Amino acid sequence: MTVYLRFAAIALVPLLVGAQSRPAAPRSAAISDVRYAVTFKALQGIERGVDVSMSFTATGKEPVLLSLPIWTPGNYEVSWFARNVSRFGATSRGKPLTWDKSTPNTWRIVTDNGGPVTVEFHYKADTLDNAQSWAREDFLLFNGTNLFLYPEGRALDFPATVTVQTEDSWRVITGMTQTGARAWSAPSYHELVDHPFFVGKFDIDSAQVAGVWMRFSSYPSGSVKPAQRTRLLEQMARAIPTEVSVFADRPWSRYDIMQIADSSSPGMSALEHENSNVGVIGAGYVDEEFVPSVYAHEIFHSWNVKRLRPLDMWPYRYEMMQPTAWLWVSEGITDYYADLALVRGGVINATGFLGKTETKMDHVDKTVPVALTDASLQAWIHMTDGTQDIYYDKGSLAGLALDIMIRDATDNAASLDGVMRSLYAADYKTGKGFTPAEWWGAVSRAAKGANVAEFNDKYVDGRERYPWDQWLARAGWRLHTDTLHQPRMGVSFQKDSAGLLVVLIEPGSMSATAGIKPGDVVTSIDGIATTNPAWEGWRQKFALRESAPIEIRLIRDGAAMTIHPLVKFALLIDRKLEPDPAATEKAKRIREGILKGMTSPAKP
Repeated sequence: MTVYLRFAAIALVPLLVGAQSRPAAPRSAAISDVRYAVTFKALQGIERGVDVSMSFTATGKEPVLLSLPIWTPGNYEVSWFARNVSRFGATSRGKPLTWDKSTPNTWRIVTDNGGPVTVEFHYKADTLDNAQSWAREDFLLFNGTNLFLYPEGRALDFPATVTVQTEDSWRVITGMTQTGARAWSAPSYHELVDHPFFVGKFDIDSAQVAGVWMRFSSYPSGSVKPAQRTRLLEQMARAIPTEVSVFADRPWSRYDIMQIADSSSPGMSALEHENSNVGVIGAGYVDEEFVPSVYAHEIFHSWNVKRLRPLDMWPYRYEMMQPTAWLWVSEGITDYYADLALVRGGVINATGFLGKTETKMDHVDKTVPVALTDASLQAWIHMTDGTQDIYYDKGSLAGLALDIMIRDATDNAASLDGVMRSLYAADYKTGKGFTPAEWWGAVSRAAKGANVAEFNDKYVDGRERYPWDQWLARAGWRLHTDTLHQPRMGVSFQKDSAGLLVVLIEPGSMSATAGIKPGDVVTSIDGIATTNPAWEGWRQKFALRESAPIEIRLIRDGAAMTIHPLVKFALLIDRKLEPDPAATEKAKRIREGILKGMTSPAKP
């Protein structure tokens, strides 16, 4: 300690000298009366673009510095939206103003001693991504971070209005507060850019959920059948009240689910906002069981991230990355609560919950060991070693472990629910982000002083394997292991409209020996079309027929092929998460408490 203090004292002088000589950060002239206008009609859709204007009143003689964000909160990557801007211009009272660039994403405008200014530009909207803007002939998704400029170096608490000019017959949907015909307002820039827009032709359905209206908008029209929309809204009506109960607060008066189905999407992704989320899903996946799970995850973000979030991300900064070691809480524990919302709401049963948990365990086991803090920090750089998103599943499992720890220490009188609720009240409700000390302090208090430092050192900031046998026993579960000798193709598939798209081939497997290649589309196995779920029955049929020939039909480079490989068996370790028949009464109470969202200590 003494050495550190001495070193700090010596280093202080050059640091101060450097600070005194460093130029001040750029700061725009003050602006007020900020108004944005977005124009999107059929012509812009054909061009895959959108036209934007920003009007305001500038004060003083200094230049106005207007910047576009470089990222969208919740999407942890730098996108440089300014690269999509063209045809930029600025005028005042009908006369052009001089402008140039001061940074790659900042425009410097010289005004005539302040006064009214209008800025106009065209934005290229051709990227189908939750955080981007995407235009078709009859539709536009846009995010405010893509289109709405802000004054550099100024407070972002300025109010603003948005108007959308579009075809008369087209719809406009957003979660922002509507103030007129195709006009909306926001009290700050943070709220302005946290409300994505759908513009054009799309379907809308709605239902009462947790006491408020929820809208489900889907593009293209007809991509989601009425029965599918009804089912999803019913699933959310079951799940969301359990999420509200965690925080004892419903932070929105309405909520929008906004979905785009497109054949180019390989699966599903979604991005959370203040009172909405945008999902992009492959056209063939609309009926998949993971869909309600994704939306339960994004809706839980209404509390955890959009409101309760680490100090590292408070407030949001739009001109720089905001890496944090806490994405395992912001994303991972959110995913834990998505699973809990489904089981507590009756969308899935206890077996379904255990299946989701087991899948996450398998994912972690197949990934190189990595600390949750490191995985969180690395989110921005898209790791290539398989750990790029492991903070979701491993963080979810850490949430389960902490929940078990707290319930075990208190005989189910307290839970992780209480930790989330207390931090929400102590931090978000008082206008700040939580610190590491506040997080671990809340966990420790809930667990009656349990050694959270050891948990952090080993399983969050460390790389030790999770001791599942020890943890699960406290919650009345166990991992049961069987060794199986089964016929396997040795291939990873992805659903395709024509069948199953081959993604990976295991060396030495039946598929590898048969010459099947990544990119092939398998259309039938043993005479059963792979679009029919019954195709997987071939394993049972050939369970005692190793080396027997089997017919596989596929498409390669547009040409149909039929092959007859010999069935190969593989030795598999089958691990199943299940209730422990020897569970104690205390463990059973904890298990039921987790699944039902209850805290109920044993009676004396």
